Amino acid sequence: MTGHGDENVVTAAFLVIGDEILSGRTKDKNIGFVADYLTALGIDLKEARIVPDEKPEIIAAVNALRAKYDYVFTSGGIGPTHDDITAESIADAFDVALNLDPRAVAIMEPHYAPGQFTDARKRMARIPDGADLIENKVSKAPGFRIGNVHVMAGVPSIMQAMMDAVAPTLKTGSKMLSETVPADMPESRIAERLASIQEAHPRTLIGSYPQSNAGKFTTQIVIRSRDEAILKAASEDVARAVAELSA
Repeated sequence: MTGHGDENVVTAAFLVIGDEILSGRTKDKNIGFVADYLTALGIDLKEARIVPDEKPEIIAAVNALRAKYDYVFTSGGIGPTHDDITAESIADAFDVALNLDPRAVAIMEPHYAPGQFTDARKRMARIPDGADLIENKVSKAPGFRIGNVHVMAGVPSIMQAMMDAVAPTLKTGSKMLSETVPADMPESRIAERLASIQEAHPRTLIGSYPQSNAGKFTTQIVIRSRDEAILKAASEDVARAVAELSA
């Protein structure tokens, strides 16, 4: 994939936190969702990382990503157990205190039967000083945003609900548009022509994706741009190249 453009681009990174992901015990379902979700909003997901439940690793990743991108979204590690250390790691990354937040308590305590808002559950009401809450319509325990970092649950249904709550607060860029041109030939046959077309249309991204079916090789060529006219022109050049090479 080559090409670039600089039109009204908003960037993001996604940080997955959890030993269970790295060990394979849990299969991540959040990266693909977030990539699709942000693309639909007009935000470019530029990087995804997975780190263990280790405070130095979380702090280093958060600080590196928040300095590099407009937004950082995290999932995992804000539950009630002792090894859920994301909240305290984020607080340390921003050098602020982590305290039981009365706003979070007011949301969570009525959700439980009397006497069931235990110390373990209160862990989920600890929020870094200065952070805003992210609504959780599924299980009430809120996420939070501090600076450009949005901290959300790892459970997909909860994380997705939190993304819906966050979306209206985000600045967005121009949406990426795309066209697909099928080529009944192997990728190598059209590679040089695609390179020339990419050079002629620098404000596009052109990717070629080989496929194989019963020993026959074909290629799907995807052209992307934020400008509809530029996309149309580049797509027509790709289609023309495919037709000429197929003749």
